[in-house]
Amino acid sequence: MTPTARRAAVLGSPIAHSLSPVLHRAAYARLGLADWSYGRREVDEAGLAAFVEGLDGSWAGLSLTMPLKRAVIPLLDGISGTARAVNAVNTLVFEADGTRHGENTDVPGLAAALRERGVHEVAAAAVLGGGATAGSSLAALAGLVRGPIALYARTPAKVAEFAALAEHFKLTLDPRPWSRAGEAAEHELVVNTTPAGVADELAERLPEQVGTLFDVIYHPWPTPLAAAWERRGGVVLGGRDLLLHQAVTQVELMTGVRGRGGEILEAMRAALAARDDA
Repeated sequence: MTPTARRAAVLGSPIAHSLSPVLHRAAYARLGLADWSYGRREVDEAGLAAFVEGLDGSWAGLSLTMPLKRAVIPLLDGISGTARAVNAVNTLVFEADGTRHGENTDVPGLAAALRERGVHEVAAAAVLGGGATAGSSLAALAGLVRGPIALYARTPAKVAEFAALAEHFKLTLDPRPWSRAGEAAEHELVVNTTPAGVADELAERLPEQVGTLFDVIYHPWPTPLAAAWERRGGVVLGGRDLLLHQAVTQVELMTGVRGRGGEILEAMRAALAARDDA
C-alpha cells in the first residue's frame, strides 16, 4: 500500500450480507479517495479484541454490526455522549494519535431518514424491540416525538436498561408487554427493530388507517409487516434508508470530509441501484 492509502471495513458475524462495502466504496470514488479501500471481515465477540489490536496505522475506521456494537466499548479510548447514552457503538474511528473513538451513527441516520420522508414531528410513537437498535431508535426519536413512546419488548427486563437513556434524552417511555404489540400500529410512527420474522404476526392485525413505519430490516425485503403496511397506504421506510443515512455520517467521520453529505448520499444510492439492476 502507498503511504497515503487508508483502510476501513465492516465487522460482524454473520457479515456476508452486508452492503456497507458497496456504499463506502461508492463514497470514496465520489470524493476522489482513490487510495482508500473498504472491506468486510467476519469477526465475532470472542475475536474482536485481537482483531482491533492487530491493526496497523493504515486503518482509518471500522463499521460495527451485530453482535459487536456493545462488545467494542471496552476497547475504546473515548466515546461520544450519544453512543454512551445508548450503550452502542457502530463506528470506531482511529484518530491521528492512534486512539480509538466510538460513535453511534444509527441515531442521526434514523432521524435523517425520517426527515427526508417528511417526518419532522409526531405526537406519539411506538418502538418494537429491546436491543441495541431499539436504544438508538429511542434516542433518534427524542427530537421528533412530543409525547410518550410506547415500547414493546419481548423481554420485559430489557426495558429497565433504557431508564438512563430515557432520562438522558428526556423521553417519556410507556413500557407495554409484547402481547399488546398489535396496538403499536395505532401510533402515528412505528419503528420495528426486532429480528427478521418476529413482527410478521402483526401484519395481519393492522388497522385500516396507518401512519409511518420504519422497519430497520433490509434483508429479506419487504418484510410481511412492511408489505401489509404499504397495502394500507402507509409510509414505509426500511433498513436501506437507515443504512444509507448512517453510512454518510460514518464516511464523514472516517475520512474527515465535511459538507459533501448530499453528494455522498447520491453516490451511495446510485451504487445500490446499479447493484440491484445487475
